[in-house]
Amino acid sequence: MKKINLDQIKWKERKSPKGRFHIQYRNVAAEFRTPKTGPRFRAAPPFDFAVLRIKPGTANFPFHSHAAEWEFYFITAGTGVMRAGKKRVKVKPGDCLMCPPGEPHQLINTGRKDLVYHVVANNSVADIWHYPDSNKWGFTVGPQWFKLTPVTAYFAGEE
Repeated sequence: MKKINLDQIKWKERKSPKGRFHIQYRNVAAEFRTPKTGPRFRAAPPFDFAVLRIKPGTANFPFHSHAAEWEFYFITAGTGVMRAGKKRVKVKPGDCLMCPPGEPHQLINTGRKDLVYHVVANNSVADIWHYPDSNKWGFTVGPQWFKLTPVTAYFAGEE
């Protein structure tokens, strides 16, 4: 067993160059992977857990979906909108949201105070992400980012 107190984890910040995306976060799962919490587990835990704050007028991440990962959100403070597929749903403290693989999602702070939430995600061994707004793809090997270009035939570029 390992133990961490959330108040002892420093907030980290992630902000996009133009400020459209702006979060502060405490990645509890990552903290359990550091040597200061004791010996390594024999295997990776089956989930990740983090606490995040979204600044007013910004979003947590670009609109995205996962091929293999489930994400569970628990809203603890503030108000906003969850963009899920073609829907937009208002969120407030106490709301619980489940985003399955394949469904694009994004959390946007529409309030005047930080939108705070907890997220639990299954720790899939490999995952592919898709960002529908920019048609960008990513994957856990790397990670690297790329755009797809259609090919004319199955063997195109193979010989």
